Amino acid sequence: MDSQEGIVEQSFDSFYSQYVREALDELPDNFTITDPSIPGHPIVFASRGFLKMVGYMKEEVVGRNGRIFQGPGTNRRAVMEIREAIREERAVQVNLLNYRKDGTPFWMLFHMSPVFNKKNGRVTHFVGVQVPIGRRPRRLLSDCVGNRKNINDDGCKMKGIFFGSCRREVRSDSLLDLGHALALDSTFDADDGELEDPCEANDIEKERAETAVKNIMSLLARYSQLTGKLVCANRCSLPREGTLNASLYISLGRHKQSFVLTDPHLPDIPIVYASDAFLKLTGYTIDEILGRNCRFLSGEDTDSSTLMKIKESIQNKQACTVRILNYRKDRSTFWNFLHISPVRNASGKIAYFVGVQIEEGCENERRHGLSPEMRQLSVVGAVKVAVRSLSMGNAGPSKT
Repeated sequence: MDSQEGIVEQSFDSFYSQYVREALDELPDNFTITDPSIPGHPIVFASRGFLKMVGYMKEEVVGRNGRIFQGPGTNRRAVMEIREAIREERAVQVNLLNYRKDGTPFWMLFHMSPVFNKKNGRVTHFVGVQVPIGRRPRRLLSDCVGNRKNINDDGCKMKGIFFGSCRREVRSDSLLDLGHALALDSTFDADDGELEDPCEANDIEKERAETAVKNIMSLLARYSQLTGKLVCANRCSLPREGTLNASLYISLGRHKQSFVLTDPHLPDIPIVYASDAFLKLTGYTIDEILGRNCRFLSGEDTDSSTLMKIKESIQNKQACTVRILNYRKDRSTFWNFLHISPVRNASGKIAYFVGVQIEEGCENERRHGLSPEMRQLSVVGAVKVAVRSLSMGNAGPSKT
């Protein structure tokens, strides 16, 4: 098992008892569970029904983002609706065209709901239920071209073929037909009203999705009691200070550089986010560092004057760059080329401090032709954009 697989397994298993997977697999529904705190927002659990529906093996799905099921016909507006719901940490229900492993498309009703930590109000996971949308009563498309021009004979002599309410790529019975259908769609204007609308779920299918989510949430809540990390379907408490929004987790997780986010508004300025690269560099797990001040990386040979310089820069709300001797979990040392910078939200107030670490002498010290200084500034800039964008959407931290 590689490090990413280990993180994915730990993400799910740390919240629930060991029997939760068996209980979830007994449900007849098609669903996945994802973790926004892991880089890439990957799937951490996929039900048997879902795997059967899409034709993938468990090992091909777990650890990957749900976008692997999207394709050329997937509606981008529907995808944006899902992303917006993640940013706002709320449920959403959309009709979505996805693709199986063999490339065949199918319409489904996608119902996604957040899972909340009952104690601190943070989103721990998202549950995504997929209900296949059945074909509707068909009707004859009597004139496939009407007044259209520039349509070849094969495209316009389709009399006698019956279509449902799905788009043409769904009605194809082979990959060859799929390519032909996509070619036709590039000729026709899909929004001009003369082609059928995409498949839409009916009330029965919507009710099935809602019932499935309730059943899944009930099991998660029950099995989280055995670990003491209680979860719930609705936010039982307001997020604590220092609790990052799920969307911010996803944005920060895209960056491969070692860095941490600390909250100056909490006692002792604790770490509230650490990148996967930081964990790899220091040897700690995420649970071992969240809520702690960065001084745990210091040791007996760490220069106290360097620590004082860092402290003064934070007190003065200024950026600084230092070379400091740090210690890993196994107490081995490394020279850390460290850059610290304040991060302001959309209102201009400091929300966090970001600390970017580069191990001196590491063979990856100069990557993609960028100097260490430029790599650090690149991370700082990306973090600032993510925090400001989120706070502009009224879903991010509001610091005073």
